[in-house]
Amino acid sequence: MRIVVQRVSESSVLINGEERRSIGKGLMVLVGFEESDTADDITWMCKKIVQLRIFGDEEGKMNLSIADVNGEMLLISQFTLHASTVKGNRPSFIKAARPETAIPLYEKMIAELNTLLNQKIQTGEFGADMKVSLINDGPVTIVIDSKQRE
Repeated sequence: MRIVVQRVSESSVLINGEERRSIGKGLMVLVGFEESDTADDITWMCKKIVQLRIFGDEEGKMNLSIADVNGEMLLISQFTLHASTVKGNRPSFIKAARPETAIPLYEKMIAELNTLLNQKIQTGEFGADMKVSLINDGPVTIVIDSKQRE
């Protein structure tokens, strides 16, 4: 599983040109699943996201988590995070999980983040045409891969 975490002052997603979901201060997280991802990857990644200390404390140091600042979260599924560009110029998505694998993982991740944050997170819609907007605060952008834990 690979994620891109962006600290935002606001973020929103327009789904299929209609439905808009938005957050204020918090994290906008893009997540891509691999066929080999498991519930263990979800648990590890969710804890990592929630405990990630990338918000400024009273001295301006990145020392606070999303929970510490009572931030919001927008989670968007994005299979293109597993694009391979090693050969040629057209990306290959062979490592990206197929929907029958990725959808249950995405739903489990949503449920786990809701529980860990003790609030309902906002989400995109798996497989939908989405337009994501954000104001990256910092900017702060971090990439984490569950296969590279050590």
